[in-house]
Amino acid sequence: MFEFPEKLTFHIGNYIDILVKWLTVHWAGFFDAIQSGLLWVFVHLNDFLLWVPWWYVILVVFLLASQYKSVGSGILYSAFLFLIGMFGLWEATMYTLTIVIASMVLTIIIGLPLGIIMASSNRFETLTKPLLDAMQTMPSFVYLIPGIFFFGLGLVPGVFSTIIYALPPIMRLTNLAIRGVPREIVEAGLAFGSTKWQLLRKVQIPQALPTIMTGVNQTTMMTLAMVVVASMVGVEGLGLEVLSALNRIDVANGFEAGISIVFIAIIIDRLTLAISDRGQNRNLM
Repeated sequence: MFEFPEKLTFHIGNYIDILVKWLTVHWAGFFDAIQSGLLWVFVHLNDFLLWVPWWYVILVVFLLASQYKSVGSGILYSAFLFLIGMFGLWEATMYTLTIVIASMVLTIIIGLPLGIIMASSNRFETLTKPLLDAMQTMPSFVYLIPGIFFFGLGLVPGVFSTIIYALPPIMRLTNLAIRGVPREIVEAGLAFGSTKWQLLRKVQIPQALPTIMTGVNQTTMMTLAMVVVASMVGVEGLGLEVLSALNRIDVANGFEAGISIVFIAIIIDRLTLAISDRGQNRNLM
């Protein structure tokens, strides 16, 4: 009476497993192409970041922070980066930045057009919203499973999982931003004979840009949040340093790697928000 009948049990996971295995066999060429492309982008971007002198990176961050926030912020962010170098984690940080930048760019390339389609189609929005809800409530570890099946261990499944995890914010906020453009402005654009493409490119996107930039900021922070999780499938960088310290119960190295992630998160968050605010002020002017 108090136990669920065994005859009524139904395991949908078995069918998902069959689907994943079918895709792995019949779409192997497609996944190999994705893997090769992601590795090419990552290797070249990582080589570039390691080629740039450490002091030049700190100088660029100082100039950006001074331009968009204040000189004090520039000094603080530069000090954060200098401390990371003193911890001996500069290369690991550049590796992590490579993952964040590559994942962020790819997520924006995928998410921005999908968000625009959501804003222009009520049916597509209705179909997509439950999927985005599921993506945002799903534990981040779950995203590693299909990545491992399709790409094995290493960098590519980590980036793949990061993209899926970080996709909902940019799609939601792009949709919200474009739908939030005042109807009077849209009607004025139509009255002047704008096509749908011209209306989108010259009216709706410029008006919605501040909110879209907020989505970019949230996407960037979520890619950084996946760094530690992605280390579980062999992705190097600061996340792997944290995971190794956890396995060895190494408080010192764990703290240094963890605080380095916090430093990078603060720098990225504050700079992207400052750039977004500056763009919003220019639009208002």
